[in-house]
Amino acid sequence: MADGMFQGKVALVSGAARRIGLAIAKRLAAEGAGVVVHANSSRQEAEAGVREIEAAGGRAIPLFGDVTDPAQVEALIGGAVEHFGRLDMVVHNAVSPNHGSLHDLDYEAWREGLAVILDGAFLLSKFAATHMKIDGGSIVFIGGTTAFTGATSLIRPTGKAGLVGLARALALSLGPEAIRVNVVSPGRIDAPDDPPERTAAYAGNRPVERIPLRRAGAPEDIADAVAAICGNDMRYVTGQTIHATGGFYMG
Repeated sequence: MADGMFQGKVALVSGAARRIGLAIAKRLAAEGAGVVVHANSSRQEAEAGVREIEAAGGRAIPLFGDVTDPAQVEALIGGAVEHFGRLDMVVHNAVSPNHGSLHDLDYEAWREGLAVILDGAFLLSKFAATHMKIDGGSIVFIGGTTAFTGATSLIRPTGKAGLVGLARALALSLGPEAIRVNVVSPGRIDAPDDPPERTAAYAGNRPVERIPLRRAGAPEDIADAVAAICGNDMRYVTGQTIHATGGFYMG
């Protein structure tokens, strides 16, 4: 890890207790970054993820908080800087478990779901950018294919589409400070601990036969994309959406 491309850098990954978020945290740590593994309610899983990273020789700490609360996000960013001394990368992966169609969702669930995705992205960016002004940095939002294809469940397609617009706006405003902002948009991602209902839903609406690469993605595929876009090889890329879908979506 001493020779990793993120040696001496620090990353915060929101929603990093499991699946894609945890894979991203592990990948960045494997490249030498000190990593904040964030969670809100999944505290034991986040702590277990930190132990995994440390067992592999990486550096990580768990930090907790509600990404929709400005005071908690400010404390989260401050905790990362206090522990590691700097902040270079923020990856916003946190989402709400709320789902539902127009007829199923009530207004409170709608607002809460969008707040985790969009308010979280805004607040993390706002407080992180202050610490990135000296040496620059990279902000990555984890989007989703349904932002482009649509879905009957409303919150994630709407929120993830909003991340694309926010990333473009922030890329313009933060570019002069050498802070890059991009979106990585996953397609079908299967994980060993996926519940049966998730697997069944994917088999129905994103069958492997419709994916040009003829396989489902893994959390590690998204982690690799995030590492690439945060690295120096893509230092001239900002305001973009990278579709990591195996060719399922080619927008």
